[in-house]
Amino acid sequence: MPIFITRLRRWLAFAAIAVSLVVAGAYLHRRKQGRDVLKSVPGKIGLDIQQTAEGFKVSKSDQGRTIFTIRASKAVQFKMGGRAELKNVTITLYGRDASRYDQIYGDDFSYDPESGDVLAKGEVRIDLEANPEGLLKPDQSTPTTLKNPVHLVTRDLVFNQKTGDAFTDAKVDIEMPQAGGSAVGMHYAAKDNALALKSNIDLSLRDGSKVRLTAGRGVIMKEPRQIFLERPRLTHGSAQMEAESATLYLRPDNTVDHVVATNDVKAEFAGESPIHARSQQAEFDLNDAQDGLSNAIFQGDVQMESGGEHPAQANANKVVVDFAGRDRVSQVRAIENVKLVQLPTPGSSAASNAQRVEVSAPAMDFFVAKGRHLDRAETSTGGQITILPAATNGTRTVVTAGKFDARFDDSSHLQTLHGTPDAKIVSSTPGQPDRISTSQTVDVAFRAAGGIESILQQGNFSYNDGERQARADRARYTPANEMVELTGSPRVTDKSLTTTAQVLRMNRATGDAMAEGNVKSTYSDLHEQPNGALLASASPIHITAREMTVHRTSAVAIYSGDARIWQDANVVEAPTIQFDRDHRSVVAEGDGKSVSTVLVQVNAKGEAAPVAITSKRLTYTDDQHRAHFEGGVVAKGSDITITADHIDAYMLPRGKSADTQSLNGQGQLDRIVAEGNVVVEQPARRAEGDKLVYTASDDKFVLTGISPSIFDAEHGKITANSLTFYKRDDRVLVEGRDSSPSVTQTRVAR
Repeated sequence: MPIFITRLRRWLAFAAIAVSLVVAGAYLHRRKQGRDVLKSVPGKIGLDIQQTAEGFKVSKSDQGRTIFTIRASKAVQFKMGGRAELKNVTITLYGRDASRYDQIYGDDFSYDPESGDVLAKGEVRIDLEANPEGLLKPDQSTPTTLKNPVHLVTRDLVFNQKTGDAFTDAKVDIEMPQAGGSAVGMHYAAKDNALALKSNIDLSLRDGSKVRLTAGRGVIMKEPRQIFLERPRLTHGSAQMEAESATLYLRPDNTVDHVVATNDVKAEFAGESPIHARSQQAEFDLNDAQDGLSNAIFQGDVQMESGGEHPAQANANKVVVDFAGRDRVSQVRAIENVKLVQLPTPGSSAASNAQRVEVSAPAMDFFVAKGRHLDRAETSTGGQITILPAATNGTRTVVTAGKFDARFDDSSHLQTLHGTPDAKIVSSTPGQPDRISTSQTVDVAFRAAGGIESILQQGNFSYNDGERQARADRARYTPANEMVELTGSPRVTDKSLTTTAQVLRMNRATGDAMAEGNVKSTYSDLHEQPNGALLASASPIHITAREMTVHRTSAVAIYSGDARIWQDANVVEAPTIQFDRDHRSVVAEGDGKSVSTVLVQVNAKGEAAPVAITSKRLTYTDDQHRAHFEGGVVAKGSDITITADHIDAYMLPRGKSADTQSLNGQGQLDRIVAEGNVVVEQPARRAEGDKLVYTASDDKFVLTGISPSIFDAEHGKITANSLTFYKRDDRVLVEGRDSSPSVTQTRVAR
C-alpha cells in the first residue's frame, strides 16, 4: 500500500488523455452546426446555375452575432439531382455564445439533396480552439492568441442532414500538445447527442512519460457532458491499470472534472517492489489547472499487495488520496475495516519463524513526505496491532490504544508506532490464561526485515498473568524472545513471592524471571511447618542479592551477589543462594568466599545463644531439619570454636523445640556431627580428632577417630580411642584402646 500511494501520481495521465477525447465531443457539436451550412449551399448559389462560382462566402447570424462562416474557392451545382461540389472549403464556427473559434477544412466536399448526405471526400482536418473573450470582441474577430488548438484528422466522413447523424469507419487521428492518438471509426447520434468512437482507442502523452491509454470503445455525451470508455487500460512503463469501464465527467468548457473507473479496477506496478491493487471503483478528481489530480477515491473491497524487500498487504472499504500540487500525493485516508499487514522479508533467515504483524482500525490517515514516500500515519479511535505467530499453536498478541501514530522510513516501510492513551497488550496461548498488560502509552519498533523489534509501555505499567502480577514505570517487550524488561521501581508478585529490583525481566512464554540491582524477595502467606526448623515459621522469608533468577515451573530461585536469606533471626549469607519455595530448601555456595549461617542453642540458663557457622557450601532442607556444611567449616559459639572438613547441624523440629520467648522463632540447634580434621577450641583447651558429635542439650562433645586428643595447658595432652568432654565443666571421659579397655575419669583443674 505505501509504495502504491507514491506511484499513484502517474494516474494524472487520465487528465491529459481525457482532454484529448473531449476533442471528438467538440467536433461533434461544430459538425452539427456545419450541417446547416452545407444544406443551405444550394439555395445560396441557385439551383439553376450551372457555371462555376469562384471565391464565395456564406455566413449565418443570430441576434447580431455570426454563428458560422463558410468559405470556398469554388462551388459547382449540378442540375441533375441537385448535387453540389465544393472545393478548398474552410468552415469557421463561432458558436451561439461566440466562445469558439473552431475550423473544419478540406479539399473536396459533396452534397446529395436526395439522401441528405454531406460527404467529405478524402482527408478532413478539424481545429478546435476556445475563444472565451469572443463576446467582448467585434463579430468574426480572430482571437488575440491561439492557445494550443486541438487537431482531428479523418476521412470519408458522412453527415446526414435529415437525421443529424455523422459517421465514418476510417481512422480518426487526434493531435494535441499534451497527447495524441487515434481511434477506428466514429458515429454521432443527433438524437442522443452522443459521439461513439467505435474501436481501437489508443492515446499517448507527449511529455516523454510513455503514458498510454487504450480502450475497446468510447462514447462522448453532450448532455450530460461525459465520456464513457469500455475496457480502458492505462500503461506507464511497467505500470498498468485497467477496468471493465470508465467514465470521464466534463466541465462546461469540456475540460475533465473527474474520472470514475468501475467494475474490477486493477493496477499493477513492476520493479523491485511490485504492486498489485484492485477495487470495485476508483474516482479521480482533476484540479482546476488541469495539470494534475486534486484527489482520488478507491471504493469497494480495496486490496493492495506489495512485494520486494518490504512486502505488505492492505485492505479497506474506501481509500481517499489527496494531492498537493502537480503529481504530489499529500495525504491518504483509508476508511472502514482498514488493515495493514507487514510481512517478513522473503528469503531472510528469520522469515520462516517471523511473526506476522497486522495494524487495523476503523480509519487510518497516511501523510506523504515531498510526494515521494510515506512519512507518518494516524489511526482513529479503536485501532489495534495484532502479532500472529509463525506456528498455528503459538502466542497471539493484540496491542490496543486510544489512537496510534505511525512513522515510516525513506522506503515507506513501517518503522515505529506510538499509541496513547489506555494502551493494552493481550497475549493469548492455547490452553493458558491470557497475559494482559496496561499502561498510559505504548511504542512499537519494527524490524527492517519484517515483524516487531520491541514494544515499550510507559506510565503506570501493570501486568497480569494468572497468579503473577507486575507493576513498574516502564516495560519493554521483545517478541523474538518473549522477554519483558521492567524498570522504574518494578515490583513482581507471583503467588506468595514479591520481588523488587532496579531491573526485572520476565519471559512471557516460560514464566521465568530475572532481577538485577538491589534485589529483594519476600515469600509471604506461609504456613508453620511443625516438622521443619530453620525456615519452618509462618513468618515471611526474606532474600536480598544483586541478581536473581527464578524458574517458574520448578519454583526454584537463584540469588547471587552478596545474597542473604533470613526468617526471624535465622540468617544465611553467601555469594550465591538457591532457594526452593515449595520444599523450603537452601543451597548456598561461596564461589571462593564464605557462606555464613547463624543458628541458636539454648544455654543452661534457658537463654538463646547464637552459633555462627562459615563454610564454602551449605545444603539445607527444612523437612529434614539438617544443615550440611562443606569446605573449611568453622562453627563459633559464645566460648568455643569447631573447625572441620564438613559439618552436619541437626535442629530440633519446630514442634519439639524449647518453649522460650528468647528463641523468637529461631531454629534451635539439637546436635552437630563434624568429620574430617576436626578441631575443638576453648579458652583453656584444644581437642583434635576425625569425628565429633556435639549434643546441645547437655553441651557434650564426643571426639573419636584415629588417636583423638585433648590438650590442657596445665595438665598436658591426653590421647585415647574416644574422648568425651563437656562445655559447662572440666570433666573429660577417656576410653582406652582394645588392649586397655578400662575407662579413666580425670578432672582437669582450670
